[in-house]
Amino acid sequence: MKVIMSGNEAIARGAYEGGVRFASAYPGTPSTEILENMPQYGETTYSEWAPNEKVATEAAIGASIAGVRAMCAMKHVGMNVAADPIYSFAYTGVNGGFVMVVADDPGQHSSQNEQDNRNQAKAAKLLMIEPSDSQEAKDYMKKAFALSEKFDMPVLFHVTTRVCHSKGIVELGEREEAEVPDYKPNIPKYVTTPANAKKLRATLEDRLAAVKAFANDCEFNRVEMGDTKIGVITSGVSYQYARETFGDDASYLKLGLTNPMPDDLIKDFCSKVDKVYVVEEMDPYIEEHVKVLGIDCIGKDVVPKYDELNTDLVKKAFLGVEPETSSADLQAVVRPPALCAGCPHRGLYYVLSKKAKKLGLMITGDIGCYTLGAAPPHNAIHTTICMGASISMGHGASIALKDAGKKNKVVSVIGDSTFFHTGVNSLMDVVYNGGHNLTIILDNRITGMTGHQQNPGTGSTLMGKEAPEVNIPELCKAIGVKGENIKTVNPNMLGEVEAAMDELLAKDEPCVLITRWPCILKKFSQQDIDEFKTLGKKKCVIDQDKCINCKICAKTTGCPALISTKDQVVIDVTSCTGCTVCMQVCPHNAIEEVTR
Repeated sequence: MKVIMSGNEAIARGAYEGGVRFASAYPGTPSTEILENMPQYGETTYSEWAPNEKVATEAAIGASIAGVRAMCAMKHVGMNVAADPIYSFAYTGVNGGFVMVVADDPGQHSSQNEQDNRNQAKAAKLLMIEPSDSQEAKDYMKKAFALSEKFDMPVLFHVTTRVCHSKGIVELGEREEAEVPDYKPNIPKYVTTPANAKKLRATLEDRLAAVKAFANDCEFNRVEMGDTKIGVITSGVSYQYARETFGDDASYLKLGLTNPMPDDLIKDFCSKVDKVYVVEEMDPYIEEHVKVLGIDCIGKDVVPKYDELNTDLVKKAFLGVEPETSSADLQAVVRPPALCAGCPHRGLYYVLSKKAKKLGLMITGDIGCYTLGAAPPHNAIHTTICMGASISMGHGASIALKDAGKKNKVVSVIGDSTFFHTGVNSLMDVVYNGGHNLTIILDNRITGMTGHQQNPGTGSTLMGKEAPEVNIPELCKAIGVKGENIKTVNPNMLGEVEAAMDELLAKDEPCVLITRWPCILKKFSQQDIDEFKTLGKKKCVIDQDKCINCKICAKTTGCPALISTKDQVVIDVTSCTGCTVCMQVCPHNAIEEVTR
């Protein structure tokens, strides 16, 4: 049967067909949909959201050592978090086949950096596979587990945004069950004490050599001979761009197994063409290897070193062909992302912005949709580096400022899922070392930015089972934050937020402010309906007789439901959710709350 699938859907299908029994991930664009598509195969495959990528990788490693085929998935920056276990697991090798799917984000569509994790495969000494479309994503993933077992190596399955999110026709296959052997301890293989690890390090080189020989003559690496004036070496989605650029006027070496590299195949291919081009996104990973082999080639001296490639860029780089433009020369309207109408973070940022201006606060932020607090009109996030960094950065900043004799207080803002990801350890650091930054945990009852995935605080698992819900205030108490220094507020109630913030900012010890209100876009659970009784029942309207068109509501809240014209401000009732933040900031009582 043939169906249309995105690359992520195809990866999930390939894992299923490949006999995977355990799958774990932390959501992150562009990889999120891989695990979201696993529960449909629940009769044969267990799948879960983990608190972070390190935990997901370690859980999958445990399943592999127990003897089953296992996978984990993450976006590119997630591999930084997972590097600790995977670098050591490369030494030990696998029992059941193990595949780590890593999705890079060229162009930084939804990421804070643009790292090329092909370099990580080389550094960690992992077998690496790169598909170029949805069919290959399914086929390569299916075969990756057997390949992992054949060479006793973890596989890094490297994809990029365009492969993940593009759709193509995929021919489905049947699931191939792998035998699960009886578990037998193997201490010399899996206990990486220095004495064992030194021996494993040597055998790893033998395994890499075996893969290198295999790579020179395998289905993942193929030669497509055409005109021999130009030979193109490429991998992943860049193969599609190269094909669209040169057509049959070139020969191609399409690499699908890219660590270790197939040296003999590369040399043979290059000997048959007059000129060698290397087409790849981001770093000159392939190009540098080709040059190390003593082969002259053209690559990053003409191809952009950053951002996402496309056919137009490749044509311009190698053929000097400028992209066609419309005679109308239409420009898309710039629409920067904004907090949604009714977003529970808006009230918090309104208050925090006022406090920052009045008190000279330093505000350290984190990764999530709440990072949009950095945008006007709030300007209430001053730093964003990586998951969980807000609290630990805030701790370091507060200690440094105090030691330098500065009076600036530091506020750290982090989401609930991000707090579970790596914020808990950071808060431990604050408490253990006597820090004094205020931590604000935005509990919107879901993992919001990546599309509403469950997390340890939502009471449900990826597979839809009821689960224990982490109690954030009690967790903070267990870490050592004093009970009187933990406040939970409704972020839509500005007076409540301000009073709690004033109380906690006045203290010189670890404090936590928790804002608890659901993401307005989520599918409300019965628990949400019972706890947050006004959800979806109210809206705000403007009394135009009282409104003097001062526009303070629109200017200070930034709510997209407020439509400001030259003559008046109106509320779009189709998008208003009745959070009442605008009503509370109106100085003329011109906005009122009504029942829908």
